[in-house]
Amino acid sequence: MRLLLTAFDPFGGDAVNPALEAVRLVSEKIGRFDVIKLEVPTVFGKSIEAVATAIESTQPDVVLCIGQAGGRYEITPERVAINIDDARIADNEGNQPIDKKIFEDGENAYFTTLPIKAMVEAIRDANLPAAVSNSAGTFVCNHLMYGVLYTLAKKYPHIKGGFTHVPFIPEQVARRTPVAPYMALDDIRRGLEAAIAAIDKHFDGDIDVNGGKEF
Repeated sequence: MRLLLTAFDPFGGDAVNPALEAVRLVSEKIGRFDVIKLEVPTVFGKSIEAVATAIESTQPDVVLCIGQAGGRYEITPERVAINIDDARIADNEGNQPIDKKIFEDGENAYFTTLPIKAMVEAIRDANLPAAVSNSAGTFVCNHLMYGVLYTLAKKYPHIKGGFTHVPFIPEQVARRTPVAPYMALDDIRRGLEAAIAAIDKHFDGDIDVNGGKEF
């Protein structure tokens, strides 16, 4: 089985992106999955195109996209992506769409097809904070999550997909005032590996527990 694991390049003035740094460290074999890694531009449109091309060429069983969510304490698998771009800041090519649909023929929202409750429990079992997130925002992270789920729904309904946000790493917050929440890079790596192992274990269905947090 194959899992396509993607992460964005740095954006918003940061020299690093913890998603990308952690993905680079993730093992290339987890459970039944051969992990295929892809760096994605933090750019509206191009991010979806890059992952859609990789899906076509690699034909994975799962697509898991990783992004940075500065200000969050936990590793947060996302529940839903909405059909809107509304950018607080510009992307890495200066695009800043306002209240723009991602796909005119898409649903208002797409829900992840990954076992996010099981992923959260597995990350917590690794003694790391985690929570289901009910909002992926309206920047390029939500844009990519929506675009991936749209693509899977339209062309590859047998492929599972979703998105997970990770916190800052220490070097990003050392000079911020006030200091923002952060997590050690190796802990993010461990959390992602635990989440992927949970996708493998619960490939056919999520666990039945309460969970969810507003951000």
